[in-house]
Amino acid sequence: MMALRINMKRVWIGIISAIALAGGSSIRTTTFAQSPSQSFPPVSSVKQLMLDLIHPSSNDILLAIYRGGPKDEKEWAAVRRSAVTLAESGNLLMMQGRARDQGDWMKDAKLLVDVGNSAYRAAQAKDVTALAGLAGAVDAACTTCHKQYRPNVFPKDGGTK
Repeated sequence: MMALRINMKRVWIGIISAIALAGGSSIRTTTFAQSPSQSFPPVSSVKQLMLDLIHPSSNDILLAIYRGGPKDEKEWAAVRRSAVTLAESGNLLMMQGRARDQGDWMKDAKLLVDVGNSAYRAAQAKDVTALAGLAGAVDAACTTCHKQYRPNVFPKDGGTK
């Protein structure tokens, strides 16, 4: 029994030594790793993001607010999902290949990230009052961008881009 313990101890020391000598490279290297400097190509267009992620998520949050807030855990979970989707969609709009400029586009996308994060925090805390207070911010995040980049949506206001 004692010989078995000593042999197992030697095996573990050997394994740990081999990892240390290799610099742990066998642990850190995978075929899926990508260096941080490499960009990830967009999978969908801005239009697809708007139609399939941003618009439905913002509508779901606003509907929950206008109906007096989520009533149960299932509805709170739906608001959390929509809030995360909204926040991450803002990040997706800032990706190379989607960002139209480094000025207003980035500021407008950041508004989406911020309101999504705020909605998530309110939903996580199940705070109906905080969530209701975000109705204007959700609307503003959308209309601010649309006035600049989709002037046909607001023809009376025109547009700058």
